[in-house]
Amino acid sequence: MTFDRRITPFRADLADEKLRGQVGAERFAAGAVKRVVEAYASLHRHPSREGPVDTQAIMGEAVTVYDEHEGWSWVQLHDDGYVGYLPSAALGEPGPAPTHRVGAVRTYVYPGPNLKLPDAGFLTINSKVAVTGLEGNYARLASGGWVFAAHLSDLGTFEPDHVAVAERLLHTPYLWGGKTSVGLDCSGLAQTVLTAAGIKAPRDSDMQEQQLGTPVEVRPDLGGLERGDLVFWKGHVGLMLDETRLIHATGHTMTVYVEPLAVAEERIRTTSYGPITSIKRL
Repeated sequence: MTFDRRITPFRADLADEKLRGQVGAERFAAGAVKRVVEAYASLHRHPSREGPVDTQAIMGEAVTVYDEHEGWSWVQLHDDGYVGYLPSAALGEPGPAPTHRVGAVRTYVYPGPNLKLPDAGFLTINSKVAVTGLEGNYARLASGGWVFAAHLSDLGTFEPDHVAVAERLLHTPYLWGGKTSVGLDCSGLAQTVLTAAGIKAPRDSDMQEQQLGTPVEVRPDLGGLERGDLVFWKGHVGLMLDETRLIHATGHTMTVYVEPLAVAEERIRTTSYGPITSIKRL
């Protein structure tokens, strides 16, 4: 059988118990559930900070830990199934179930319910938190600290327009594997804004192309498109801002950037990823 390494918890020496009988690992484990307790942590392909980064895990995200060795945990993320190595220090016990997600692009955590206190870090959009109380305009977190309550949304409340979320992330720096408001790659942008809108999305552009939406004709004049359509190349994805403009995280400017689709299509086709492979409408 062929498995996608990105979402299959399998190594030659260890695999998920659910894969018993499907793979030939030396041993199997059910793993233990933990939760990300740092603002974000990069998921590496190897247990090394110099190893390639496939994605990032953010505050409150649940993971299954199959192995821990020399400060690295081999995990599978619950939200999109990605498998890799996180620093063990970024993980903690599951604790209370999250009650809210961060709806703002970014919010600061304070040691008390007072904006004049020195901040204790920040949380990025879609971070999950458990609120244990309110004081004035601030929400107390079970993990410690306080955040401005208006920056939080109930877990079951979602944004009505995923493209509007992308617009709020305009000019965010490009970062390979990034899925936070301080760094995004193309598919990380798409996944982040769709998550904020309550639409479950896989992590990479090839998976998104396969699993999201229904096909729209790719016309020679690139016409007939609508706000929110997803435009795919081999290895790249962007979202239509309107009938003619694309918003995407691009290495061309190293930012989240808006440009005419026709301009992006010509540049991408001739210099990097080739022609548009599909357009999908959600």
